[in-house]
Amino acid sequence: MDTIFAPATAPGRAGVGIIRISGPLAHTTAERLCGTLPEHRSSALRWVRDSRDGSKIDQALILRFDAHGSFTGEPVVEIHHHGSPAVLSQLVKVLADQPGLRIADAGEFTRRSLENGRLDLSQVEGLSDLLDADTESQRRQALRVMDGELSRLVVSWRADLLRSIALIEATIDFADEDVPVDVYPEVRELVRGVLKDMKSQLSGAKAAADIRGGFEVAIVGRPNTGKSSLINRLSRRDVALISDYAGTTRDVIEARLDVSGHAVTFLDTAGLRETSDVVEGMGIDLAKRRATSADMRIFLLERDQVDPDDTIEVQSQDLIIHGKDDDGSKGGVSSLSGRGIERLLKDIEDRLNYLTSGSSLLIRERHQVAMRAGAEYLGNALSSLDEDYSGPEFVAEDLRSAIHALDQLIGRIGVEDVLGDIFSSFCIGK
Repeated sequence: MDTIFAPATAPGRAGVGIIRISGPLAHTTAERLCGTLPEHRSSALRWVRDSRDGSKIDQALILRFDAHGSFTGEPVVEIHHHGSPAVLSQLVKVLADQPGLRIADAGEFTRRSLENGRLDLSQVEGLSDLLDADTESQRRQALRVMDGELSRLVVSWRADLLRSIALIEATIDFADEDVPVDVYPEVRELVRGVLKDMKSQLSGAKAAADIRGGFEVAIVGRPNTGKSSLINRLSRRDVALISDYAGTTRDVIEARLDVSGHAVTFLDTAGLRETSDVVEGMGIDLAKRRATSADMRIFLLERDQVDPDDTIEVQSQDLIIHGKDDDGSKGGVSSLSGRGIERLLKDIEDRLNYLTSGSSLLIRERHQVAMRAGAEYLGNALSSLDEDYSGPEFVAEDLRSAIHALDQLIGRIGVEDVLGDIFSSFCIGK
């Protein structure tokens, strides 16, 4: 196994920078550059020297980790140096000259953690999402998965299913003898419990995916109801062109914002009306499609309008308010003065909180596919159990197939197919 190194902090000028070294030569290499290392999981201030001529490069804090207690499951040394580009550049040059060392590939430290059993595949995916998290809800969700919450669920289900298989196989092995205990009620109870938990996770999968990917909120209404002004006000910058001429907006304008911890992309759409203008008509068709597929819609009404037009169906999570309510007489919003904007954001927050209240730990489509397969096998097993306990061999096989699906979920098998996609999003220092 090669010994790898890479900067673990972002490039540029900073107070502190970190270089991580992992592999069998990590400790001996660090001793060559820094002298005596501190004890495991301890730190010490040392001069880092150029091994070629002994000249000082920087005074750094050195952290040592033995294999049993490191992130990668290998000997690790971290060099916490002064964060100037010149110091980093010289340290990288010196490390690159050390025998047996090479620069790490993207995500290679985490990959070694996976290979050495420090993390499973779902935890690696949680870590990836944590590194990409823009909002508080994304951070919380990713942290739960990275911390092993999904893994612990799977391990618990796996134990119950293995117990069920053992009981079923006992009836097969002793089919010609009198078995003193009827094992099927216990098997049925165990399988039903696991299936119930899996269905609960599947029911919250869409909410989990929405948290991870963010929500779309479309602003819709007739021309000149203040849609573009509203998206500019919400984003606090001019993302959309504003004009008194109806039909100015032709394309869908997007602005991604953090709304109380939720990642939300607001969509400013073309005004909905009958038109003979071909290009405007194309924009209106696009507005209808994007608004229909959005997670929720804000219908802006004209001053004398009571209900939205029936062009787009209003759903329970949608908001209906008056736009351009500059005098406050309609209880709507005024992008000019800001009146009603905070109330609007609070209403959006409440609806998004409701939509995500049942979110599960299935943050990726791969998780859902594996769990749906496992749930289907468990359903088949229960059907066989309910048919006068017929076919114990088929029940056992369905239970094994369910375990196989769960093993795919946490990466015990079939891991190579997805690692490339996952680690391509990591930096080299992770």
